[in-house]
Amino acid sequence: MLKTTVGTLELDNPVLSASGTFGSGWEGGAFVDLGPVGGLVSKTVTLSPRHGNPPPRIVETAGGMLNAIGLENRGVEHFVREYLPKMHHIAAAGAEAGRRHGPRVIVNIGGSEDELQQLARRFCQEGVHALEVNLSCPNVAHGTRSSTDPQLTEQVIAAVKAVATVPVFAKLTPNITDVVPIAAAAQRGGADAVTLINTLVGMAVDWRRRKPVLANTTGGLSGPAIKPVALRIVHQVRKALPDLPIVAVGGAHSAECVLEFVCAGASAVQLGTAVFADPNLLPRVVAELPQLLASARTTIAELRGAMHAAAPASGAAACRVSEVRS
Repeated sequence: MLKTTVGTLELDNPVLSASGTFGSGWEGGAFVDLGPVGGLVSKTVTLSPRHGNPPPRIVETAGGMLNAIGLENRGVEHFVREYLPKMHHIAAAGAEAGRRHGPRVIVNIGGSEDELQQLARRFCQEGVHALEVNLSCPNVAHGTRSSTDPQLTEQVIAAVKAVATVPVFAKLTPNITDVVPIAAAAQRGGADAVTLINTLVGMAVDWRRRKPVLANTTGGLSGPAIKPVALRIVHQVRKALPDLPIVAVGGAHSAECVLEFVCAGASAVQLGTAVFADPNLLPRVVAELPQLLASARTTIAELRGAMHAAAPASGAAACRVSEVRS
Protein backbone atom coordinates (compact mmCIF):
# COMPACT_ATOMS: atom_id res chain seq x y z
CA MET A 1 0.00 0.00 0.00
CA LEU A 2 2.81 2.44 0.88
CA LYS A 3 5.74 1.27 -1.23
CA THR A 4 6.98 3.57 -3.95
CA THR A 5 9.93 4.08 -6.25
CA VAL A 6 11.96 7.15 -7.19
CA GLY A 7 13.60 6.15 -10.43
CA THR A 8 15.25 2.83 -9.57
CA LEU A 9 15.31 3.53 -5.83
CA GLU A 10 12.74 1.46 -3.96
CA LEU A 11 11.25 2.90 -0.78
CA ASP A 12 9.10 1.27 1.88
CA ASN A 13 6.99 4.43 1.88
CA PRO A 14 7.15 7.96 0.43
CA VAL A 15 8.09 9.78 3.64
CA LEU A 16 11.58 11.32 3.75
CA SER A 17 13.34 13.87 5.91
CA ALA A 18 14.35 17.11 4.18
CA SER A 19 17.95 18.20 3.81
CA GLY A 20 19.08 20.80 6.31
CA THR A 21 16.16 20.26 8.67
CA PHE A 22 17.06 17.00 10.37
CA GLY A 23 20.71 17.41 11.20
CA SER A 24 22.77 14.91 9.27
CA GLY A 25 19.84 12.54 9.00
CA TRP A 26 20.33 10.50 12.15
CA GLU A 27 20.05 12.84 15.14
CA GLY A 28 16.29 12.43 15.38
CA GLY A 29 16.91 8.86 16.46
CA ALA A 30 17.56 10.22 19.95
CA PHE A 31 13.88 11.17 20.17
CA VAL A 32 12.01 8.57 18.13
CA ASP A 33 12.40 5.30 16.22
CA LEU A 34 13.24 6.28 12.65
CA GLY A 35 13.02 2.72 11.35
CA PRO A 36 9.60 3.22 9.71
CA VAL A 37 10.71 6.25 7.67
CA GLY A 38 11.19 5.79 3.93
CA GLY A 39 14.49 7.64 3.79
CA LEU A 40 16.84 10.03 5.58
CA VAL A 41 18.33 12.94 3.65
CA SER A 42 21.46 14.56 5.05
CA LYS A 43 22.25 18.23 5.29
CA THR A 44 24.41 19.35 2.36
CA VAL A 45 27.93 17.94 2.53
CA THR A 46 30.78 19.76 0.79
CA LEU A 47 34.29 18.59 0.00
CA SER A 48 35.90 20.92 2.57
CA PRO A 49 34.47 22.32 5.82
CA ARG A 50 32.34 25.45 5.56
CA HIS A 51 31.63 27.91 8.38
CA GLY A 52 28.35 29.14 6.94
CA ASN A 53 26.96 32.64 7.29
CA PRO A 54 27.30 34.83 10.40
CA PRO A 55 24.39 35.02 12.88
CA PRO A 56 21.61 35.83 13.19
CA ARG A 57 20.70 33.33 10.50
CA ILE A 58 17.31 31.92 11.51
CA VAL A 59 14.12 33.85 12.12
CA GLU A 60 10.56 32.63 12.61
CA THR A 61 7.92 34.02 10.27
CA ALA A 62 4.16 33.68 9.97
CA GLY A 63 3.60 30.19 8.60
CA GLY A 64 7.24 29.22 8.46
CA MET A 65 10.82 30.33 8.97
CA LEU A 66 13.67 32.07 7.18
CA ASN A 67 17.13 30.57 7.30
CA ALA A 68 20.48 31.75 5.99
CA ILE A 69 22.71 29.00 7.36
CA GLY A 70 24.91 28.91 4.26
CA LEU A 71 25.77 25.19 3.97
CA GLU A 72 27.70 25.00 7.22
CA ASN A 73 29.24 21.54 7.58
CA ARG A 74 32.50 19.85 8.59
CA GLY A 75 33.34 18.45 5.18
CA VAL A 76 33.18 15.02 3.61
CA GLU A 77 35.89 13.32 5.68
CA HIS A 78 34.22 14.18 8.99
CA PHE A 79 30.82 13.20 7.62
CA VAL A 80 32.04 9.81 6.40
CA ARG A 81 33.86 9.11 9.65
CA GLU A 82 31.34 10.39 12.20
CA TYR A 83 27.87 10.69 10.67
CA LEU A 84 27.43 8.26 7.80
CA PRO A 85 27.90 5.13 9.95
CA LYS A 86 25.05 6.33 12.17
CA MET A 87 22.78 6.78 9.14
CA HIS A 88 23.67 3.29 7.94
CA HIS A 89 22.99 1.91 11.43
CA ILE A 90 19.47 3.37 11.45
CA ALA A 91 18.84 1.97 7.96
CA ALA A 92 20.07 -1.49 8.94
CA ALA A 93 18.04 -1.50 12.17
CA GLY A 94 14.93 -0.53 10.22
CA ALA A 95 15.41 -3.38 7.77
CA GLU A 96 16.07 -5.88 10.56
CA ALA A 97 12.79 -4.89 12.20
CA GLY A 98 10.92 -6.69 9.42
CA ARG A 99 10.58 -3.86 6.93
CA ARG A 100 11.55 -4.49 3.33
CA HIS A 101 14.34 -1.94 3.10
CA GLY A 102 14.39 0.32 6.16
CA PRO A 103 15.20 4.01 5.75
CA ARG A 104 17.23 4.67 2.64
CA VAL A 105 20.40 6.75 3.10
CA ILE A 106 20.37 9.77 0.78
CA VAL A 107 23.26 12.23 0.96
CA ASN A 108 22.84 15.79 -0.27
CA ILE A 109 26.02 17.15 -1.86
CA GLY A 110 27.07 20.65 -2.91
CA GLY A 111 29.97 22.42 -4.58
CA SER A 112 31.57 23.01 -7.96
CA GLU A 113 31.27 20.49 -10.80
CA ASP A 114 34.63 18.93 -9.98
CA GLU A 115 33.85 18.85 -6.25
CA LEU A 116 30.49 17.22 -6.91
CA GLN A 117 32.19 14.48 -8.90
CA GLN A 118 34.64 13.84 -6.09
CA LEU A 119 31.82 13.72 -3.56
CA ALA A 120 29.74 11.41 -5.74
CA ARG A 121 32.60 8.96 -6.12
CA ARG A 122 33.30 8.93 -2.40
CA PHE A 123 29.73 8.47 -1.25
CA CYS A 124 29.01 5.77 -3.82
CA GLN A 125 32.02 3.90 -2.45
CA GLU A 126 30.57 4.33 1.05
CA GLY A 127 27.34 2.56 0.13
CA VAL A 128 24.75 5.34 0.16
CA HIS A 129 21.48 4.59 -1.62
CA ALA A 130 21.11 7.87 -3.55
CA LEU A 131 22.62 11.32 -4.00
CA GLU A 132 20.72 14.60 -3.95
CA VAL A 133 22.67 17.31 -5.78
CA ASN A 134 22.07 20.72 -4.27
CA LEU A 135 21.91 23.08 -7.26
CA SER A 136 19.74 25.60 -5.49
CA CYS A 137 20.91 26.92 -2.12
CA PRO A 138 19.93 30.63 -1.99
CA ASN A 139 22.25 31.41 0.93
CA VAL A 140 25.68 31.09 -0.71
CA ALA A 141 27.36 33.07 -3.47
CA HIS A 142 26.18 31.84 -6.88
CA GLY A 143 24.20 29.17 -5.03
CA THR A 144 21.34 29.00 -7.53
CA ARG A 145 23.30 29.51 -10.74
CA SER A 146 23.34 25.81 -11.62
CA SER A 147 19.55 25.60 -11.44
CA THR A 148 18.70 28.80 -13.32
CA ASP A 149 20.73 28.03 -16.47
CA PRO A 150 19.46 24.96 -18.38
CA GLN A 151 22.79 24.32 -20.09
CA LEU A 152 24.69 24.45 -16.81
CA THR A 153 22.10 22.27 -15.07
CA GLU A 154 22.44 19.60 -17.74
CA GLN A 155 26.25 19.84 -17.64
CA VAL A 156 26.54 19.51 -13.87
CA ILE A 157 24.08 16.62 -13.58
CA ALA A 158 25.75 14.81 -16.49
CA ALA A 159 29.11 15.18 -14.73
CA VAL A 160 27.74 13.64 -11.52
CA LYS A 161 25.97 10.86 -13.41
CA ALA A 162 29.21 10.02 -15.20
CA VAL A 163 30.74 8.84 -11.92
CA ALA A 164 27.73 7.91 -9.76
CA THR A 165 26.63 4.32 -9.30
CA VAL A 166 23.45 5.19 -7.40
CA PRO A 167 20.37 7.27 -8.37
CA VAL A 168 20.99 11.02 -8.62
CA PHE A 169 18.33 13.59 -7.69
CA ALA A 170 18.68 17.21 -8.84
CA LYS A 171 17.39 19.68 -6.24
CA LEU A 172 16.15 22.73 -8.12
CA THR A 173 15.26 26.29 -7.14
CA PRO A 174 11.75 27.79 -7.25
CA ASN A 175 13.27 31.27 -7.53
CA ILE A 176 12.87 31.39 -11.29
CA THR A 177 10.06 32.21 -13.69
CA ASP A 178 9.58 28.65 -14.96
CA VAL A 179 11.09 25.53 -13.41
CA VAL A 180 10.03 23.20 -16.23
CA PRO A 181 12.91 23.98 -18.66
CA ILE A 182 15.42 23.48 -15.83
CA ALA A 183 13.82 20.17 -14.85
CA ALA A 184 13.96 19.11 -18.51
CA ALA A 185 17.65 20.00 -18.61
CA ALA A 186 18.27 17.91 -15.49
CA GLN A 187 16.48 15.02 -17.16
CA ARG A 188 18.63 15.38 -20.29
CA GLY A 189 21.69 15.31 -18.04
CA GLY A 190 20.55 11.94 -16.72
CA ALA A 191 18.91 12.88 -13.41
CA ASP A 192 16.93 9.99 -11.99
CA ALA A 193 14.59 12.47 -10.32
CA VAL A 194 14.22 16.13 -9.40
CA THR A 195 13.61 17.46 -5.90
CA LEU A 196 11.03 20.27 -5.94
CA ILE A 197 11.14 22.81 -4.37
CA ASN A 198 13.91 24.42 -2.36
CA THR A 199 13.20 27.51 -0.27
CA LEU A 200 11.83 30.79 -1.59
CA VAL A 201 14.10 33.80 -1.13
CA GLY A 202 12.62 36.07 1.53
CA MET A 203 13.49 38.79 4.00
CA ALA A 204 12.64 39.97 7.51
CA VAL A 205 13.08 43.60 8.58
CA ASP A 206 13.68 45.12 12.00
CA TRP A 207 12.20 48.58 11.38
CA ARG A 208 13.30 49.89 14.79
CA ARG A 209 16.94 49.18 13.98
CA ARG A 210 16.47 50.10 10.31
CA LYS A 211 18.09 46.87 9.11
CA PRO A 212 17.38 43.30 8.04
CA VAL A 213 16.95 40.73 10.80
CA LEU A 214 19.26 38.23 9.10
CA ALA A 215 22.94 39.07 8.87
CA ASN A 216 22.85 37.73 5.31
CA THR A 217 19.98 40.19 4.52
CA THR A 218 17.90 37.50 2.81
CA GLY A 219 17.22 33.87 3.58
CA GLY A 220 15.26 30.86 2.41
CA LEU A 221 11.58 30.77 3.37
CA SER A 222 10.29 27.31 4.30
CA GLY A 223 7.29 25.88 6.11
CA PRO A 224 3.53 25.70 5.45
CA ALA A 225 3.53 29.15 3.83
CA ILE A 226 5.26 27.80 0.71
CA LYS A 227 3.23 24.60 0.30
CA PRO A 228 0.82 26.03 -2.34
CA VAL A 229 3.82 27.12 -4.42
CA ALA A 230 5.44 23.71 -4.07
CA LEU A 231 2.24 21.92 -5.08
CA ARG A 232 1.90 24.14 -8.15
CA ILE A 233 5.47 23.48 -9.30
CA VAL A 234 5.22 19.72 -8.71
CA HIS A 235 2.01 19.68 -10.74
CA GLN A 236 3.55 21.73 -13.57
CA VAL A 237 6.67 19.60 -13.87
CA ARG A 238 4.75 16.31 -13.73
CA LYS A 239 2.35 17.56 -16.42
CA ALA A 240 5.16 18.66 -18.75
CA LEU A 241 7.59 15.81 -18.00
CA PRO A 242 5.50 12.78 -16.99
CA ASP A 243 8.46 10.38 -17.18
CA LEU A 244 10.60 12.36 -14.73
CA PRO A 245 10.18 11.21 -11.09
CA ILE A 246 9.68 13.97 -8.52
CA VAL A 247 10.63 14.18 -4.86
CA ALA A 248 8.44 16.90 -3.39
CA VAL A 249 9.51 19.22 -0.58
CA GLY A 250 8.01 22.48 0.59
CA GLY A 251 5.62 22.97 3.47
CA ALA A 252 4.43 19.40 3.97
CA HIS A 253 3.49 18.87 7.62
CA SER A 254 1.00 15.97 7.78
CA ALA A 255 -0.04 12.70 6.18
CA GLU A 256 -2.70 14.61 4.26
CA CYS A 257 0.02 16.89 2.85
CA VAL A 258 2.01 13.87 1.69
CA LEU A 259 -0.98 12.50 -0.20
CA GLU A 260 -1.68 15.90 -1.78
CA PHE A 261 1.86 16.01 -3.18
CA VAL A 262 1.64 12.39 -4.38
CA CYS A 263 -1.66 13.15 -6.13
CA ALA A 264 -0.03 16.17 -7.80
CA GLY A 265 2.73 13.97 -9.18
CA ALA A 266 5.38 13.25 -6.54
CA SER A 267 6.83 9.80 -5.95
CA ALA A 268 8.11 10.72 -2.48
CA VAL A 269 7.74 13.67 -0.11
CA GLN A 270 10.25 15.27 2.23
CA LEU A 271 9.14 16.85 5.51
CA GLY A 272 11.41 19.47 6.99
CA THR A 273 10.49 22.64 8.84
CA ALA A 274 7.60 20.99 10.69
CA VAL A 275 10.04 18.49 12.21
CA PHE A 276 11.71 21.30 14.18
CA ALA A 277 8.54 21.56 16.27
CA ASP A 278 7.72 17.85 16.33
CA PRO A 279 10.62 15.35 16.08
CA ASN A 280 8.08 12.50 16.10
CA LEU A 281 6.37 13.77 12.95
CA LEU A 282 8.05 11.51 10.37
CA PRO A 283 7.14 8.10 11.83
CA ARG A 284 3.71 9.38 12.85
CA VAL A 285 2.95 10.42 9.28
CA VAL A 286 4.03 6.97 8.08
CA ALA A 287 1.68 5.39 10.63
CA GLU A 288 -1.26 7.56 9.55
CA LEU A 289 -0.94 6.95 5.81
CA PRO A 290 -2.45 3.41 5.66
CA GLN A 291 -5.74 4.47 7.23
CA LEU A 292 -6.09 7.47 4.92
CA LEU A 293 -5.34 5.37 1.85
CA ALA A 294 -7.67 2.58 2.99
CA SER A 295 -10.49 5.07 3.48
CA ALA A 296 -10.11 6.09 -0.16
CA ARG A 297 -9.51 2.50 -1.33
CA THR A 298 -6.25 3.36 -3.00
CA THR A 299 -2.49 2.97 -2.68
CA ILE A 300 0.49 5.26 -3.11
CA ALA A 301 1.18 3.71 -6.52
CA GLU A 302 -2.39 4.30 -7.69
CA LEU A 303 -2.55 7.83 -6.29
CA ARG A 304 0.77 8.99 -7.74
CA GLY A 305 0.04 11.63 -10.39
CA ALA A 306 -3.69 10.84 -10.32
CA MET A 307 -4.53 14.47 -11.08
CA HIS A 308 -3.00 13.98 -14.52
CA ALA A 309 -4.55 10.61 -15.39
CA ALA A 310 -7.58 12.05 -17.16
CA ALA A 311 -5.80 15.00 -18.75
CA PRO A 312 -3.57 13.88 -21.65
CA ALA A 313 -1.45 16.56 -23.25
CA SER A 314 -3.07 18.16 -26.29
CA GLY A 315 -2.98 21.44 -28.15
CA ALA A 316 -0.90 24.04 -26.31
CA ALA A 317 0.04 21.54 -23.59
CA ALA A 318 1.44 19.12 -26.17
CA CYS A 319 3.46 21.92 -27.74
CA ARG A 320 4.88 22.80 -24.32
CA VAL A 321 6.00 19.21 -23.71
CA SER A 322 7.70 19.20 -27.12
CA GLU A 323 9.49 22.44 -26.35
CA VAL A 324 10.96 21.38 -23.01
CA ARG A 325 12.13 18.04 -24.38
CA SER A 326 13.84 19.50 -27.45
